[in-house]
Amino acid sequence: MQSHTRFVNLFILVCLTGLSSAGFAAEPVDSPERAVLNAETEVNELSFPYVAEITGDNVNVRSGPGTNYYHCGKLNAGDRVKVVASKYSWSHIVPPVGSFSWISKQYVSIEPNNPVVGIVAGDSVRVYAGSDFLKPMHSTTMQLELNKGDKVELMGEEQDDYYKIVPPSGAYLWVLTEYTKPIGAVGEVEVIVRPKLEETEAEVETETVAEVNTPSVVPAMASVESKKLKEYYALADQIKAEQAKPLAEQNYAEIKKALVALAADNEAGKAGRYAEFAIKQVERSELAQAVDKEVRLQDSQLQDVNEQIERARAAELAQVPGLGEFTAVGQFEPSKIYGSEESVKHYRLLDDSGQTICYVLPEGPALDVDLSQFLGRKVGLMGTIEPHPQTKGALVRFTEITIIDTKPEQK
Repeated sequence: MQSHTRFVNLFILVCLTGLSSAGFAAEPVDSPERAVLNAETEVNELSFPYVAEITGDNVNVRSGPGTNYYHCGKLNAGDRVKVVASKYSWSHIVPPVGSFSWISKQYVSIEPNNPVVGIVAGDSVRVYAGSDFLKPMHSTTMQLELNKGDKVELMGEEQDDYYKIVPPSGAYLWVLTEYTKPIGAVGEVEVIVRPKLEETEAEVETETVAEVNTPSVVPAMASVESKKLKEYYALADQIKAEQAKPLAEQNYAEIKKALVALAADNEAGKAGRYAEFAIKQVERSELAQAVDKEVRLQDSQLQDVNEQIERARAAELAQVPGLGEFTAVGQFEPSKIYGSEESVKHYRLLDDSGQTICYVLPEGPALDVDLSQFLGRKVGLMGTIEPHPQTKGALVRFTEITIIDTKPEQK
């Protein structure tokens, strides 16, 4: 019986010892939970904001602090982000370059002299985190609210009555803290960020003080992209400088050539995508130039035609008293050139040398007159003068026609 009791006691002792040992090994040092704890400890040693380096590839950037929020992009090992706060196991970050947001077109007006800038036209206008995998109407995470007069930077794309914009100051995204490694306070390490709208420096904003305790090492790819971004922003400043000039003096030839080369550069990264948008912006400015040039040309041509008509009128007035009451004077002939009023027959007036002075079109009372009796006769017309786009000349819309010669010309 005693031996049996000793055996039971020994069995219990062994079990207790095993349980105690198992308890000490329940949380391995290298567990994910411990990794997060270590990261949070490191974070606590820094004050927000600080700079962190991404430690894994294909790390999702999300619209909110949880996997139930939609993802807005990805980061890879070596990428650096500015962390402004934390919540649970998530880091609140400044959106990386290339991120975007959505804002309703209804509350944004385009700045006339700079079509890349939008001005908010209402108060408490919501800005939503953008994602390449969701339509604007399904991008439901609000980042902040803007008020009347605030400016946003347009990225040249519209969807479902929303503008795609560069995330405004105060719009943030999220990334899992376990995939970040704090490397220094802001100002102690180099971080590339996009200039604000009001900045006019051609240089990309950088923070270049040496990193504490660790040499500042920027991956080769990041260095190349940084250089290309500087090229892009320098070109963007040149575009702004040209847009500030009168339309007739603007010249985008060299700028566009450089943008095309940058967009075609496989190593340009984000700068290449920005260059593609800038090319569209330049093309819009060139189109505005072409329209302005055409309008000025038409104005000049119309002025020349009006002067020609006035000279013809003056010559006729010098010969025949009482002709000053007419809008145009000349030999009345049919025309095969039609305008928008194809159902109405067009005519023309010729000068004494047989050259066309202008094209004429009856309207009002003149529509009821048999105009065949005026063909080949010198007539005076009462009406109005306007441009004639088909011939780039003048069109006289006449309501009255009067024969002013004494006999028909011999055919």
